[in-house]
Formats: sequence, C-alpha cells, structure tokens
Amino acid sequence: MSASDERIPHFIREIIREDNRTGKWEGRVVTRFPPEPNGYLHIGHAKSICLNFGMALEFGGVCHLRFDDTNPTREEDEYVRSIIEDVRWLGFDWGDHLYYASDYFGLMFDHAVALIRKGFAYVDDQTSEQIREARGTLTKPGRESPYRNRSIDENLDLFERMKAGEFPDGSKVLRAKIDMAASNINLRDPVMYRILHAAHHRTGDAWCVYPMYDWAHGLEDSIERVTHSICTLEFEDHRPLYDWFLDKLEIYHPQQIEFARLNLAFTVMSKRKLLQLVREGRVSGWDDPRMPTLSGMRRRGYTPESIRNFAEMIGVAKRDSLVDMSMLEYCVREHLNKSAPRAMAVLDPLRVVITNYPEGRSEELDCINNPEDPAEGTRRVPFGRELYIEQEDFREDPPPKFHRLSPGREVRLRYAYFITCRDVVKDADGRVVELRCTYDPETHGGDSPDGRKVKGTLHWVSAAHAADAEVRLYDRLFTVPDPASETDWLAHLNPRSLEVVTAKIEPCLKDVSPGYRCQFERKGYFCADPDSRPDRPVFNRTVTLRDTWAKIEGKMNR
Repeated sequence: MSASDERIPHFIREIIREDNRTGKWEGRVVTRFPPEPNGYLHIGHAKSICLNFGMALEFGGVCHLRFDDTNPTREEDEYVRSIIEDVRWLGFDWGDHLYYASDYFGLMFDHAVALIRKGFAYVDDQTSEQIREARGTLTKPGRESPYRNRSIDENLDLFERMKAGEFPDGSKVLRAKIDMAASNINLRDPVMYRILHAAHHRTGDAWCVYPMYDWAHGLEDSIERVTHSICTLEFEDHRPLYDWFLDKLEIYHPQQIEFARLNLAFTVMSKRKLLQLVREGRVSGWDDPRMPTLSGMRRRGYTPESIRNFAEMIGVAKRDSLVDMSMLEYCVREHLNKSAPRAMAVLDPLRVVITNYPEGRSEELDCINNPEDPAEGTRRVPFGRELYIEQEDFREDPPPKFHRLSPGREVRLRYAYFITCRDVVKDADGRVVELRCTYDPETHGGDSPDGRKVKGTLHWVSAAHAADAEVRLYDRLFTVPDPASETDWLAHLNPRSLEVVTAKIEPCLKDVSPGYRCQFERKGYFCADPDSRPDRPVFNRTVTLRDTWAKIEGKMNR
C-alpha cells in the first residue's frame, strides 16, 4: 500500500490517483501555489499551500511557487518576501520552481495578438462603467460593444499603440470576443488587458498594459505545464473561460479543479478587511497575534506542524463551510503538549511567606521539563521563604469543590512541599495582599511520607529569584462566529481580545530567544515575542490548556 492510500481520502487525491492510473499526464504531477503579492498570507492560504505542495509530495511531483503579480498598483516586494517566508516556515520547498506572472508578460502579449489575429479579441473604447452596465445580469443578456466588429488590422494597430503608451489609463481595453448572451456572465466578452501607466515592482516602466487575472491564470499554468490547477470554489464559474482561452490558442491545457476554501470562525479572511484592520490601527500590524495571518500565528507561537495537521484534519470538500477555531487550537495543543517544555509563571501574583522556612535560605528543586518526553530531563528551580502564587488559587471563603488554598487548608506546591495557610494579610481596602503559611519539610518533592493526601497542587515562583515579564493574553478577535456576514462587521471586534499583565516567571525564562515556546504550567502555552528585551521578556499566550471558549459561548447562549 502506498503512502497516499493511508491518508484521509478526498476527491482531489482520487482525481490524481486516477490520472496516474490512466497515464493522463504521463505520470507527471505538477501543481502550483499562485498567491497575489498584495497582502500577507492567512490560514486560508495555508490550506491551499498544504494541499498543493502536499499532493505534489505525495505523488512524487513538484509544486511551483508563482506570484500572480499582474496588478502593479497593489503589489509590493514586502508581500513577496513575507509569502516566501511563510511558505518556507510551513515546511515546503519549491526548489528551482519560483516564478512570477511578470516573467511571462511578453509571451502573454504575443498570445493576445494571436487571439486578435484569429478574430477572438478586440479593442474596446468604452469606459469601465459602460462595459459594466452593458454586461447584463443573470436574467438579462448583455449588449455588444459598438467597437466589437472592428477589423483585425485595426485591433492589432490599436493594441500595439496601447502597449506603446499612446493612450491614457482607462481609455481602452482589450476584450475577448465570446458571447454577450452567454448564461455564464464571465463569458460575456471579458476584459483581457487594461492600460495602467504604473511602475511594476519587477518590470519597472517596461509595460503600460497589464493582463487581467482570468487571462493570465491559464497561460501561466500552460507555460509551466501544470497538470492539476487546484483553485478555490470562487473560480468554478471562471473555469469555462480558463478552458476557452486555452482551447482557442490551441496550447497545452491543464485541468482546473476547485475545492472549498477555508472559512475560520471568529475572524475574517478577506485581504481587504485584514488590510483595513491594519491601516485603521485596530491591530498592531499584519503579524499581530490576533490576526489569522501566518505571520501573526507564527508570532503567537503556533507551530507549522500543527497547521499542517489542521489542514489534513479538516480535509478537502466541494462545499464552503465555517470551521470552528477550536479545531485549529486543538491541533496546536496536541503538538505543543508533546514538544513544548514546561515552566512556572504566575500571571496574577499573590505573595506567600512561609514563616517556618529559615530566613536567608534557598534551595534548588528538580522539576520535570516535559512529562510527555522523558528525554527532555529536568531543570533546577530555586525555592525560598517568600513565593508567589496565583490570586485565583486562594479563597478566604472557598466555595464548594474549591480544592486550592484557603485558611487552615493544606495544598501541595508543585515539585516542592505541602503548605498550610495560617494567616491572611489585607490592605486598607480589605484586599488580600499576603498569605502567611507554614510548610512541612518532610514533604520534600511534593510527596508525604505518611501517605496523607491533598487535593490541590499549585504552581509558584520564588520571589527572590523571579523575573518580571510582560505577558499578552490573546483571545478571539471577534465576538461573533462569522463577522464577515455582519453589516457592521467592525462593531463585533472583541474589546477583550488582548489583556496585558505583568507576571512573575522562573529565572530560566529570562533570557530565552524570541520564538521560544513553552507551557506555563496550569496556564497555557506561551511564546517569547520579538518585543522581548534582556531586562523585560515578553510572552504571548498561544493557546489555553483547554477549550475554555466553548464553555463561555455556552453560558452566553443560555
């Protein structure tokens, strides 16, 4: 049985397997990931990346990385660099197969001339508004342009003059001559070229006519001899046009296959909306850890392995659906649980003084780095008379089933000792600011020699050795599952999507490098942020230990 036979079946995998069986492409599998360099990649693109590169790897083929840079007014080298970084970070390699649509501008122009010579394209002088109005509707056919029947020679002359820069922007376009009464509106004489006197990020001022995506897309696939042109469902209605262009040119013709794009709950996937969030300062940038961008997820601490596992888990379908964020977070937890070392950090500190522990004394205790991976060994953590625990781990008047610290109750300090709360110190406003406790020195390591049991185990840090850290607690960016469907989508931004606290951390966390991932015991998984400084480490919460959001949603809906 081959590796592909062991994977979750889906229709694209079956198409490629059948094509290989019948020899349709002489056993070749060539896919491509074709982003437009007009924004940062997001988790939806990750699904396409994993699918295109994954199918090529699985069937012994190649996947091209190709930038569809046909619109110079929206594209920047910054986006090209970020896309290359993101695809590499996900774990994929295109080898020598890095291409740009702009590599083919000359050949695309020649193909357009060939269509004109065949009588299948013409230059139109109508404005964009006139073309749009004459296009018709789903129930009403379009009207032919008054310039539709220009002679071939006149069209060739005008198109060359468009290329030479004789005409202003918007004054003329090149359109395919198909059928203005076609039931598929995409076939109603679509625009192939428009005039744009704009510098291109790669070709500079060499061109002032630029191809439209529908014209460029199939030609790029054909030139690169792609076998399976895998697209999202919004291109399904464009497939007849893809086929028409290649058939009329009588050139190599790949197969376009559509699949459902990824729509992730509690965020937006539109590049336009994401750009608006950035430009209006509603997030700190494209790599804000609340964003669904791959750079944001990387900064937040998501691993490439977890995203690849997520893409495989959700599968490939033919119908759009909304995927719950908790599925992605589950994949992140599963991977980090196995790979992330443990440490202790107190996010909301409450001072504890162990009154019977000798003043001036400290010791180092052995703590397990990762119980899921014994090979990670142990670390030494300092312990002393004064500690910090979480405020939420103490209740002066505990509710039922509260098994943590309260007056007269004994609990275990992780890897350390049993302690008992003897006294509570409050400030002038009645807030608890310090606990006076005693410890049992016979419970070293967190176990009692007499076999007595305690129900609560708390994490802690030594006050004398702890470092301060800025910790950013991230949550859902929006409060509704499908904000893109809301009329005023910005009104549903989550005001509590970021909370910043000053935490007390183990000394071993003071000097970790940006990108370091670990589990703060009992609090979740965290990642060191690039904003970290030697005197002020910064950590982002990647994900909680459990799917607490589902519980919150349930309470809100009751």
